[in-house]
Amino acid sequence: MYSSKISGFYKLSIEERLNLIKEKVGLDANEINILKNFGYYKPEEMDILIENVIASYQLPYSIACNFKINGKDYLIPMVIEEPSVVAAASNVARMTRKSGGFHCDSIKQIMIGQVQIVNINDVENAVKKIEDNKEKLIKIANEQDPILVKLGGGAVDLEIRPIETIKGPMIIIHLLVNVLDAMGANAVNTMAEAVAHHLEELTNGEVYLRIISNLATHRMARCKATFDKDMLGGPEVVEGILYAYAFAKSDVYRASTHNKGIMNGIIALTLATGNDTRAIEAGAHTYASLNGYSPLSKFSKDSEGNLVGELELPLALGIIGGLTKTHPLAKISLKILGIDNAEELAQIAVALGLCQNVAALRALASEGIQAGHMRLHKRKEQKKIKN
Repeated sequence: MYSSKISGFYKLSIEERLNLIKEKVGLDANEINILKNFGYYKPEEMDILIENVIASYQLPYSIACNFKINGKDYLIPMVIEEPSVVAAASNVARMTRKSGGFHCDSIKQIMIGQVQIVNINDVENAVKKIEDNKEKLIKIANEQDPILVKLGGGAVDLEIRPIETIKGPMIIIHLLVNVLDAMGANAVNTMAEAVAHHLEELTNGEVYLRIISNLATHRMARCKATFDKDMLGGPEVVEGILYAYAFAKSDVYRASTHNKGIMNGIIALTLATGNDTRAIEAGAHTYASLNGYSPLSKFSKDSEGNLVGELELPLALGIIGGLTKTHPLAKISLKILGIDNAEELAQIAVALGLCQNVAALRALASEGIQAGHMRLHKRKEQKKIKN
């Protein structure tokens, strides 16, 4: 058995780290060669992205076809390892084109910065003082990012939320910030830090947490589409999807997997564009839990018997900052999508999520998920035999 206690691992070069791990766990020459392949990154570039790097990890990069969203056609990059997902999304997207494709609402790019105030003697008086100084606090926040403000963004409002906790009463401030085309964490966190001291002075309380919330309820993405009943497989398949939806609405165990199908598409695009997959997952599942965990999507039939699907969830996606403009494939993804703003990226993501959801429900209502997976596994095995 080896010891995981290593002093100064981060100070070593990548090669030194790799050799150390090799000796500790007994990696062979072939495994070392795999780890030394950094793909489109140079080792020194990877080393500045994150600490303790020894290698680069690759996943399939695919393109979903046939999407028409708000009248515009898109090819959608997806990074995902699950078989049949991309093919199913491409197939089901084709079924919406007869009715004009996916229709998405406009999306406000507002993020929430939370400031936690504790040890308050007079909550009512503290709330009043914050309300009286709201404009001053917003001004202080905006002084932290004059460029964002100049471009039309910045702090736009402030919400006050007194809450009761196991540690006593608290006041939670929600600083609402228009982050424009960024995901927004850095700007929001900086602004929340800036107003913290002033909030302490106003309330005679003590500030602890000052951080963005991943439940971006002011940054909601909404999408609707009609899926042709005959292309889906007929009225029986539509009924099967509606029964599956009814199941998910009434059973949290099913709702969890129902929403996972939605996130298959959204996370694949999130990863392809260099965005934060953990933040998107956290926001989506928390939103699904606001009134008891339930499906993020909903389904019905139109007068002709076609399936009508709708999806709503918070989507804090950006096209600037983080990896979105530094990761080689993330930059290519944005070029393939042909977009220049974060709102459009979120609209594409919510449409892809709805499409992926229908694709999974269609498979469940007809042949079953496993049949599609196994066809692809069989194809892979046949390729192995030929090679």
